[in-house]
Amino acid sequence: MPLLPAVSTHRPGGPVPPMGAPPTSNMEAIPMLSSLTVQDAIGAASTTPNSEHDDWIVAQAIALLEHRLYASGPTLTWPDVARDYLRLQLMQEPSEVFAVVFLTTKHQVIAFEVLFRGTIDSADVHPRVIMQRALVHNAAALIVAHQHPSGGTEPSTADRVLTQRLREALDMIDVRMLDHFVIGKGEPYSFALNGLI
Repeated sequence: MPLLPAVSTHRPGGPVPPMGAPPTSNMEAIPMLSSLTVQDAIGAASTTPNSEHDDWIVAQAIALLEHRLYASGPTLTWPDVARDYLRLQLMQEPSEVFAVVFLTTKHQVIAFEVLFRGTIDSADVHPRVIMQRALVHNAAALIVAHQHPSGGTEPSTADRVLTQRLREALDMIDVRMLDHFVIGKGEPYSFALNGLI
C-alpha cells in the first residue's frame, strides 16, 4: 500500500514532460520542474539506480527558487532614471496618489506600490504603513513619490513635514529613503536634489 496518494499526471498545459535526459539550461528546466509532482519525483527516484537523477531534481529546484527569489526590476541608480520611472507610473492618475518604490541594496526595484489615494489636492499618508510594506518586501531603500493633478511640482509645507517624519521613521528600521519626488507638469521636484533629504 503506497504511503502517498497517487497524483494525476494530467496537466492543464499538457502531459508531464518525459523523464529523460536533463535539459540543457536552467531556463529550459524551469517549466519542466514546475510541472513535476511529488509522485513524479518518487517514481523517478525509485527507478534510478543512483542519486544522479535526485541531484538533478534538487539542482533544478534550486534554479527555480533562485529565478523566483532574485528576479528583479530595473535598477534606479541615478536620480533622472528614478524620476522618469516615476513620471511614467504616476502621470495618468486623476487624483493625488502616494507611491513607493521598494529597492534592494543595489537599488534594483523590488516593487512599486501605490499605497495611498486621495482627492484632487491631497492624500492622507501614514508612515506606519510604509514601514510595514518596507519590512514585508525586505527593502534596503526606497523612493517615495506623489503627483499633483493640478500640475504644480512645488512641495507644500505638509509635503516637507511628511518627508522629514517618514525619513526619521525609516531610519529606525534601517531603510534608507533616497528621495521624494513631486510629479506634475514639467520637471518633477526632487527633495534629494534640493538638499532636503
